[in-house]
Amino acid sequence: MDLAIIDQTSKGVSQYHQDLVNAILNFSGTFLKLPDNTEMSVTFVNNDEIQQYNRQYRGVDKPTDVISFAIEEGEDDFDILPDQEWANDIAKNIGDILVSVDVIASQATYLGHSYERELGFLVVHGFLHLNGYDHMLGDAEEKEMFDLQRKILDDYGLKR
Repeated sequence: MDLAIIDQTSKGVSQYHQDLVNAILNFSGTFLKLPDNTEMSVTFVNNDEIQQYNRQYRGVDKPTDVISFAIEEGEDDFDILPDQEWANDIAKNIGDILVSVDVIASQATYLGHSYERELGFLVVHGFLHLNGYDHMLGDAEEKEMFDLQRKILDDYGLKR
């Protein structure tokens, strides 16, 4: 997976945590059988910045933990290409995730697990949203998404 990690935090995100995000998202991409040339980004921010996005895009004027911006491609995206082989070589950008490092820390403490577990949980959660999963559509969809999220995290080794 071609993953861009962007750190816009005031204190900086450690290389260890950036490497963890890279590893778990690559694991998640393999788990979902995404093409190797799938592209996405993760941007680390502080509460003030994620609150601005939350207010602008969700109408909620408070910080949140993760926001996903999926890039949805239509079926006709590659109509201009001369053959399907070329279309298969073009990378698919699935979108962007914003994660608040401030909320990661507070939620990890509140939930009684490690910062790394919460970080993994949030990036996998956002990743699944980028891939069409949504827990807000009903009980069955919520169960499907959270079961898959738990399976990915457990198989990776980030258990509660």
